[in-house]
This record gives sequence, structure tokens and C-alpha cells, in this order.
Amino acid sequence: MYATEVSRYISAPPAAVYRALLDARAVAGWRVPDGMTCRVHEFDVRVGGAFRVSLTYDDGRPGTGKSADRTDTYQGRFAELVPFEKVVEVLRFETDDARFAGTMTLTTTLVPTGRGTTVVLLHEGVPDAVPAAANEVGTRRALANLARWVEAETEAETEAEAEAETEAETEGDR
Repeated sequence: MYATEVSRYISAPPAAVYRALLDARAVAGWRVPDGMTCRVHEFDVRVGGAFRVSLTYDDGRPGTGKSADRTDTYQGRFAELVPFEKVVEVLRFETDDARFAGTMTLTTTLVPTGRGTTVVLLHEGVPDAVPAAANEVGTRRALANLARWVEAETEAETEAEAEAETEAETEGDR
């Protein structure tokens, strides 16, 4: 077992990033590696709440999944939720393969940085059968996806607020 720590700056406030960490639709959109499709089966956001997620390889290569032929399914629970600061998940792969067995902990820490947020992902207890380099690359890609997701959502919210302000000013001028 080993640990991986990766961080990335995101041009959005911690509240926006925190929301994306705990929204099943958002998770299905950003926490999926390139070449895979994500399905969120269960996502009960509260301390002790359960989640279950499947990642399926798109290319159809047989034998690539940890849980099934082309699928990696993991399940777990939310161990700690500190609004706008930290999310701790305890999870494990659904697998009969002892090489991928064991409990992992994923701690996501949000650090306010200037006008944005530095997101630090610490993935502990990763099975040795998961290549460390692949885990790090996958984590970096997930953070890049998270940044794109949150920054797009934040931009859309800002544009909607600006439009509402303009409409209110126009109404006030009449």
C-alpha cells in the first residue's frame, strides 16, 4: 500500500469547489478518467453516508477492470465533511482480486488561495497493484477535470448574476 498527494489551483472559491465534490452529477462529470464513463449508483452526502461509483472503460478491452471485465466499481462512506474546507472518504474497490483489496482513504483539502482555491488530494492505502504513476496521472487528470467543471460553473453563475443586475437596472430606468 502507498499514498499519493497531488494539488492544483482552481480559479473558483472554496464553496464552489466543495459543492462539486458533493454533487453526484458533478462527480460523474469530473471524477472520470479519460477513456472511461462514470455512473454514480449511490451518493448519500452526510457523515457516515454511503456512496457507490462505477467507472467503465470505453474502448471495450476485456480484462481491464478491477471489479468486472471492463469496470472499476468502488464503494465507501463519507468519514468527515467540513464545509468549504475538507472532505474525507473511506472507500474500497468491489473486487474478488486480493491484489486490489483493502480500504483506501481519500482526503480532499481546500485551501483559499488569492481569488481561488488550492485543492490537495491525499490518496492513502492505495493497493500496490495499482501502479503509482498511473494513480498520480489519474489524480492529476481528475483535478484538471474538476477545475474545468468548477470554473465553467462559476463563470456561468457570474454571467447569470451580471444579466440579472443589468435587467434590474433596466427595469429601474423605466
